[in-house]
Amino acid sequence: MQLEVETMKPAINRLKRAQGQLNAVIRMLEEGSDCRAVVTQLSAASKAIDRAGFSIIATGLEQCLQSENPELDRADMEKLFLSLA
Repeated sequence: MQLEVETMKPAINRLKRAQGQLNAVIRMLEEGSDCRAVVTQLSAASKAIDRAGFSIIATGLEQCLQSENPELDRADMEKLFLSLA
């Protein structure tokens, strides 16, 4: 199942935000920043990645339910969803 680029824009934006947060974490570690600030940034990046993943899966599930073979696609989507849990 191919995902439409237009429907993935919110997930792409979240991942770009997470990328920026990860770059900030690396920079903070290299500069010896405060532990709490580093963990806060790392947590924010992790949440952004998780939300992007769930958004991608939700879109996939929606497309799956409209496909010609929803049972096969549903099983695949369930495996993907559980891989993020």
